[in-house]
Amino acid sequence: MDDSQIIDLYWARTQQAIVESEEKYGPYCQTIARRILDREEDAEECVNDTWLRAWNAMPPQRPNSLSAFFGKLTRNLSLDRWRRIRAARRGGSQVEVALHELEGCLPDHRRPDEELEAGETAALISAFLRRQPELDRVLFVRRYFHLEPLKDLAGRFGLTTGQVKSKLHRMRGRLKRELEREGVAV
Repeated sequence: MDDSQIIDLYWARTQQAIVESEEKYGPYCQTIARRILDREEDAEECVNDTWLRAWNAMPPQRPNSLSAFFGKLTRNLSLDRWRRIRAARRGGSQVEVALHELEGCLPDHRRPDEELEAGETAALISAFLRRQPELDRVLFVRRYFHLEPLKDLAGRFGLTTGQVKSKLHRMRGRLKRELEREGVAV
């Protein structure tokens, strides 16, 4: 079933929408949730919550890209759960490492006089990514949106882990310089 038909099912308020979503996007959402969460049960619960959020969002929303819509819902739900778990027990994980890597090139939200609105910052980051070579852009999104481990990225693109680290490091530097040039405090 194609995405527009699945969206139509949500708009028609039929339970088949969830069945079709699970069938087509379940493995994709599971992968996102598992990269963030250590426990399979937590990942499954976040994916199930994704379908509930989608049910509540459509209508009125009509997503242009269903995979991106489900991916973002799953990612946000998983990160929220990860933060709750992390607050309960401190410890390192792939998520923490990836988010720590980004700290140096994102706005400092503690300085409101220099902070741009979140939407404006997101637009600047999106414009920056669109100007990057395709491989760099894909590596950046897979690492920092999908939280894919460096080793997996290296294998997927035929690079060494060091090459992936180096490309991401250079991109974070370019992003930081661009945001600073646009007046975003980092």
